[in-house]
Amino acid sequence: MLNGRKVLLIIGGGIAAYKSLDLIRKLAEKGAKVTPVLTQAGSNFVTALSVSALSGQKVYQDLFDLDAESEIGHIQLSRAADIIVVAPATADLMAKMANGTANDLASTLLLATDKPVLIAPSMNVQMWHHKATQRNLARLKGDGIHVVGPDEGSMACGEFGLGRMAEISDIIDSIQNVLWAGPLQSRHFLVTSGPTHEPIDPVRYIANRSSGKQGAAIANALLARGAQVTFITGPATADRPTGANIIEIETAAEMNTAVEAAGHCDAAIFAAAVADWHVVGAGQSKVKKTDSGALPQIEFGENPDILRSVSQRKTNRPELVIGFAAETDNVVENATAKRLKKGCDWILANDVSPETEIMGGDTNQITFISESGAEKWPEMSKFETANRLVNKIVEVLGDANT
Repeated sequence: MLNGRKVLLIIGGGIAAYKSLDLIRKLAEKGAKVTPVLTQAGSNFVTALSVSALSGQKVYQDLFDLDAESEIGHIQLSRAADIIVVAPATADLMAKMANGTANDLASTLLLATDKPVLIAPSMNVQMWHHKATQRNLARLKGDGIHVVGPDEGSMACGEFGLGRMAEISDIIDSIQNVLWAGPLQSRHFLVTSGPTHEPIDPVRYIANRSSGKQGAAIANALLARGAQVTFITGPATADRPTGANIIEIETAAEMNTAVEAAGHCDAAIFAAAVADWHVVGAGQSKVKKTDSGALPQIEFGENPDILRSVSQRKTNRPELVIGFAAETDNVVENATAKRLKKGCDWILANDVSPETEIMGGDTNQITFISESGAEKWPEMSKFETANRLVNKIVEVLGDANT
């Protein structure tokens, strides 16, 4: 259940820090990618070298790392993960979190994140029962922080009682429960992505420059919020979203068939750049040059309009149907007209003129078009674009009880 999930692990300064090494190893075995943050106090118990060796990742330690902070690293780290785990969570770290202190990398990350946070407290029994710690714990729970443990048992100091960090298996179970208890956990989404390839003959085809990055980012953002995702993709270069039901297709006709076969979904997001036309009577053999120099005659036929078909269903229509409009001229006007013509709820319009480098690139600049009008978003990464869209979806479809 953790395949492809990104865990930002903050290692606090307590004797239980050595258990974080086993936690990293067990998370990796389950397919998670662990990005470690080692506090200054934590480095007294485990080394950055051992943490890096087990995680296979750079260990982050310094808030004022010039290389990382040139890219505002503490913000990027706090947003790129699916979940932040603090293990061990010392009394000091809990106090910082409860009071909004941000004077080192770990506390700054925790204050800057928009992702779920899970803490595994570990400290002396008297520190755990102290009124200040219990007051901080109550505040953290009230702020929505998830807590696992502590357990009861013998401690390194020789005392016995509550304060031992939770077992690694319990921490992993809690991580899985948090990740799969998101606001979209009961929802099924259909996402199309990538280009379609329309064959001319067995060797040649007509296509576009879509990389599939935006569709994959949207699927990942949905999965991070607990959704079930059916991901229908053309021959894209982007990595497929781990955890989705992935259906590979090549042509627009195949994508249409896959969409129809997907069954009921709560929302459908059509991020694929589907070819409008196919070649009628595509050759079964490679088209050869002629001695006379005559050019081959290619006849085009119109492909099925998948977005319109789903938007205008009389029965079994998704609650939300979302399309994309890749335009080169009159972006907002054309996209607004497209939303009305297709009958979808939202359109995400973007300018894909060659000079924008959006098609196939890593950034996007969206104008979000709905019945309420047009809302221009700033240029941002496709990851950030996906999260902004999914946050809007959560407002409409999210389960208020989760």
